[in-house]
Amino acid sequence: MAPLEPWEKVLVDGEMFPGTTHAMTGCIDCHGGEQSPDKGTAHTELILDPSKDAEAICGQCHPDVVEHNENSLHNNLAGYWTVLDQRSVPSDHPVLAEAFDNHCASCHATCGDCHVSQPNLVGGGFISGHVFNRTPSMTRNCTACHGSRVGNEFLGKHEGLLADVHFRTGRMNCIDCHSGTELHGEQADCQSCHPGPEDTEMPPPDHRYTGVQTPRCESCHTVVATGQDDIMMHQMHGSKLSCQVCHSIAYTSCDGCHVATSEQTGNPFFETENSYQAFLIGKNPLNSFERPYEYVPVRHVPVAESSFDFYGEDLLKNYSALETWKYATPHNIQRSTPQTESCTACHENPEFFLTADKVSPDELDANRDVIVENIPSAITEYLR
Repeated sequence: MAPLEPWEKVLVDGEMFPGTTHAMTGCIDCHGGEQSPDKGTAHTELILDPSKDAEAICGQCHPDVVEHNENSLHNNLAGYWTVLDQRSVPSDHPVLAEAFDNHCASCHATCGDCHVSQPNLVGGGFISGHVFNRTPSMTRNCTACHGSRVGNEFLGKHEGLLADVHFRTGRMNCIDCHSGTELHGEQADCQSCHPGPEDTEMPPPDHRYTGVQTPRCESCHTVVATGQDDIMMHQMHGSKLSCQVCHSIAYTSCDGCHVATSEQTGNPFFETENSYQAFLIGKNPLNSFERPYEYVPVRHVPVAESSFDFYGEDLLKNYSALETWKYATPHNIQRSTPQTESCTACHENPEFFLTADKVSPDELDANRDVIVENIPSAITEYLR
């Protein structure tokens, strides 16, 4: 994605924008300032990014959407704090909050970052001359931020690896699976989609792996989910494996993300020690009614015990409270993969499994629930 010229970032399309709904409200209704032909006067107390205060600005016309804004992971970044809280102790939270604000909070996205402009994190600037887009641009919005792992996997930007079959053959984009309801932070009610013994209360919106599994493969692939196809592997494995165990290929894992110091400026910044392609199957650490699988793909997350050492010693005192090899749902689905070539691709083959020898010695304790100790037996044992 080529960077925009400065004038491109701020130029309002004089032909397209005046005919849009948002143009009818007038510039100062959202941006403040004063109505004047003089630039200095017009920009008095100008609000550069009105949607930073979504309730006050966007909520004037979109109250039904904005009322859920505080629950949106794009807005509250609660997924980060879900794991930071568990890996740390309360007395260290003020220091971690400082580090978080300095390095992590830039991933925060406003309404405008999805519907009118590129996020500031990736250069900013209008997508189309201030025209608001109901559906975000997959490349200029979604994968501009979610690029290094999800975007590159989905679009097939890793050398030698195909793009996700949903993109390659179906030309699907992010919004086809991740609906506005989900992205805006509206909570899901399990019973609204399917009957079952799920909790009828709305699940907490603090992390994407909490509560209802949405989107889920079975929502579209109902024939497979109900065992009505003629593929023996589907019928034998059922809910023992997540779909990605067989239908994902290699994806990116990262190690050792930590605050380093620039040699040129002396300013702190985050750097990652290692990034690599891998595909590994682990035990499911989130086993529940919604995620009943015995095995799932696992991906190494960037966290390290030294991640925040710049701000103080031993700030992740409970580092081993969570796995470093985490439940993963890669965005590189293929109909045919190395795992689907034969039964022996997985059975009695340790190559694809997260075994103890593949885990760093200082992370063995943290990953005790996901490490596979016993590789699935030879397939002949199941056929006796």
